[in-house]
Amino acid sequence: MGSGPAAGTVRARYLVYFQYVGTDFNGVAAVRGAQRAVGVQNYLEEAAERLKSVVPVKFVISSRTDAGVHALSNAAHLDVQRRSGQPPFSPEVLTQALNTHLKHPAIRVLQAFRVHSDFHARYAATSRTYLYRLATGCPRPDQLSVFERNRCWALRADYLDVAAMQEAAQHLLGTHDFSAFQSAGSPSTSSVRTLRRASVSPDPASPFVLPQESRLRFWTLEFESQSFLYRQVRRMTAILVAVGLGALTPTEVKVILESRDPLGRHQTRVAPAHGLFLKSVLYGGLRDRAGNPSCAQQESQGPEGREAPGQPEDLRRETRDPKAGGLE
Repeated sequence: MGSGPAAGTVRARYLVYFQYVGTDFNGVAAVRGAQRAVGVQNYLEEAAERLKSVVPVKFVISSRTDAGVHALSNAAHLDVQRRSGQPPFSPEVLTQALNTHLKHPAIRVLQAFRVHSDFHARYAATSRTYLYRLATGCPRPDQLSVFERNRCWALRADYLDVAAMQEAAQHLLGTHDFSAFQSAGSPSTSSVRTLRRASVSPDPASPFVLPQESRLRFWTLEFESQSFLYRQVRRMTAILVAVGLGALTPTEVKVILESRDPLGRHQTRVAPAHGLFLKSVLYGGLRDRAGNPSCAQQESQGPEGREAPGQPEDLRRETRDPKAGGLE
């Protein structure tokens, strides 16, 4: 996307919002080469081939997510270069065309905007929000509805001390060095981030839970920042769950944050990917599909492969350095 358009052609840049269920993908980023793994970006760019752009369309993703992570609304920019005499696609036509040619049912393009030629989906983002879903009262995996599997972290415990979790979350708010919550392999040059919001709240009862399964309860953790370190949200979630289960106190969370040590006993735990959702990516001056002022979202980058199952409760410790290129 660095070179100018060929003589006689017209190039238009678009910002596209899209969503996906991450279960079947090796993350959002494209997987290049003859590998069996595939990313959401591979399908988006395959659909974009049908636009017949003079130059192949490449999606520049705002917020890269790891294998198994979902997105209610992610974003990317792309250039479409049409031949001389052909006007640029309208955002509505572009959205419809991409959805028509997408070959995976777990991906949907939500909306598109025309943007300036120097707009960048990653660097122009002003706010990113992630939510993490928990379920309590699930001693065995087969006790969770099939419609909720791979959509939440099912905990064996019947009870979480939500008040303690909320108190602990307050220690994370503001501008801090979040090194203690960063996984190895992050490309970020600075581990200082400003966490604008960290909340823990009950989720409305799932419509997929039967009356005889009333012991199941759902909870949502939500985090907002301009940007996040690699796996920062999943590691903060794991720490807050430990507080909710009584394994840590809120004061100990403050101590962990101030330690700046990512290899400590508790902060190496990472919540499973399948409970995490990228909720929104927003940009100043734009409005998202719901009509909210726009900003952007991104949990930093990391490994590309799926995590191996292992630890009890699916809470895993970091045991290897991830390859650069994958993400939250």
